[in-house]
This record gives sequence, C-alpha cells and structure tokens, in this order.
Amino acid sequence: MKKAITVLFGLVILSGFAGTIYYLYSKSEEQSVVYETRSPIVTTIIDKTVATGSVVPRKEVEIKPQVSGIVDELYVEPGDAVESGDLVARIRIIPNMVNLNNAETRVNRAKIELENADIDLARNRRLMEEGVVSKADFQQYGLAYDSAEEELTASIDNLELIKKGTRAKAGETTNTLVRATIAGMVLEVPLEEGDFVIESNTFNDGTTIATIADMDELIFEGKVDESEVGKILPGMNLLLTIGAIENDTFEATLEHIAPKGVEENGAIQFRIRAALSQKDGIFVRANYSANADIVLDRRDDVLAISEALLQFEGEGTFVEVEVAPQRFEKRTVDTGLSDGINIEVISGLSMEDRIKDPNSAS
Repeated sequence: MKKAITVLFGLVILSGFAGTIYYLYSKSEEQSVVYETRSPIVTTIIDKTVATGSVVPRKEVEIKPQVSGIVDELYVEPGDAVESGDLVARIRIIPNMVNLNNAETRVNRAKIELENADIDLARNRRLMEEGVVSKADFQQYGLAYDSAEEELTASIDNLELIKKGTRAKAGETTNTLVRATIAGMVLEVPLEEGDFVIESNTFNDGTTIATIADMDELIFEGKVDESEVGKILPGMNLLLTIGAIENDTFEATLEHIAPKGVEENGAIQFRIRAALSQKDGIFVRANYSANADIVLDRRDDVLAISEALLQFEGEGTFVEVEVAPQRFEKRTVDTGLSDGINIEVISGLSMEDRIKDPNSAS
C-alpha cells in the first residue's frame, strides 16, 4: 500500500515537472507573424495645394453723395436689383450759414446793380433818341444792363444750390439725388433715413450710402504660401469648396498671382485671384468663405498603391510581394505622382500582385 502511494506521488511530481517544461517551452517559442496584403488599384491621382479665401464680386462699387446733408429718403434695400442711373437716395441739404448769408448778400447786390443799369439804360435811350448820345455810347449801357441781369440770374442759382442743391434754370434736383453708377444688386445699405452724410471730395472719401455689385461675375480671392506659389501659374484650374454650400464644388480659373508677398503670422502669403464658374440654380452670396484646391498635376486612371506600402533601402524604393502564403520577396518599383495618400506606380507591379503591408503585423 505504501509502495503504491509512493509511486502515485512520484507520478504526480513527474507530471507537474513535465507540464512546467512544456509551458516554458511554449512561451519561449517564437510566434509566427502574419501580415496583411493589399493589391494595387486603378485611380486618379491629383497633386494639389490649398488656398484659403472668399468669393467676392469682381465689380463692387460704394455709392457716395456729392453733397453733405441728411438722408431724406432711401429708395433701395439690400437684395434689390438696380440699373445704372436708378435712384438710391435723396439728400436734404443743411446749408452753411456763412455761405448762405454771402449768397443772399450777392443776390441783393445783383438786384441793386440791375435796377441801376435799368435806369441808366432807359435814360440814355431817350438821350439817344434826341441825338444827344451816340449809338456807340448807348451800346455800353445796354451791355452793362445785360451783365447785371446775368449776374442776378447766377447769384439766384448759387443761392438755390446752397439752400436746396437745385438750379433754378434746370428745374430739377441734381446733387441731392444719389443714383446707382452700375447695374447690379444692392449688397448693403449701412444708413437709415435721417442719418447725416458727408460728401465725397478730395479731402474725404465720403459716407457710403449703398454698396452695389454685379453678382453675375464673381471671383475667388485667396492666399497661397510661399512654399507653393512657385508651383502655380495663371490659367490653372481650381476646385472651390464653399463652406456655406454643402455637397457642391465650383470650378475656377486662376487669373492673377501677386508679385509681392505679405507676412501673416510669421509666414509669407501671396494673394491670388481666380474667375468663378457659377452653377445654374445655386446663388453664391458675396464674401462666402471658400477653400480652393489648385491642381498642380494629375494622372487619370493609373496603377497606384498606398504610400504606406513602400519601403526604402538606401536611395531605392521597393515593396514586398507575396509569392506564397506569408512568403514575400523584395521587388523594386518605379513611382510617379503622389497625392500624399496614393502614389502612381510606373513599373514593377501588376494588378494581380499582393503586396505586404509592413505596418499590419499580427
């Protein structure tokens, strides 16, 4: 009995020892590595740079008054369509008291001079008829009367212009009526009736009454970093993405690249301008923010692989192609254009090849 127990105890110890050895062996054994594989694809690769900016009208005009005064009436509001010459506003003039007083004095003086000239003309007409004054001398009095009459008319016109902005002869207001200078859409009317405005002159830009733009001709204005500006040329195509218009892209043609850069946040930026091609049924508002993808180069329907599959050795580029299950061989490839995700394969691969993904070990 004791012998049987001893044998059983020995078998238990031996089994435990064998189990420990097997466990340690299995832990120390190198696990086989399994890699995922991918196939080449046929795709279009576009090398592009991005410019940020906004969509604005090519023609945008600020309408300003020619006289200072109070906005008496406004005839437009944002969104209205106007033609060149349409009324935008009427200005009520607040005359300068010094100028008004001088103008009234000039009128009174002109009236007095005209009365005197009329008296002299009448008296000398009788003397001429009596033969005392010659016709040549009488003509001088007639000329003086005509001059006095013209001076009165001019002084009255000047007084009316100062008071109302109106010429008595014209019979209609001129400077007090503000008219559109181009055809288009009213984008903004920053004033209200009753606001005071300042005339546009050589010393002052004047108060803007309305902003009018031709919304049928829009452009993209943006900025490109100095590291990319050397890669673009006028005539290149742009693909615009407008933040406010989802699921739509717009085409544009690059027209202008600024010859001088501007420093912004420590980087040099160059301004660009591109003509926008609008789409029927989509209204693009002024100053929409937009991003422009500038196509530097493209390859249509080419064989390509993910850049993550490429491996490098010295100056060479290669991939590992599966020749048997989880058995790979190196293969040198010639690559072309890249968009940062996929890269064109010029030679070295075919559609049937399975390529090792070096980052997918499991």
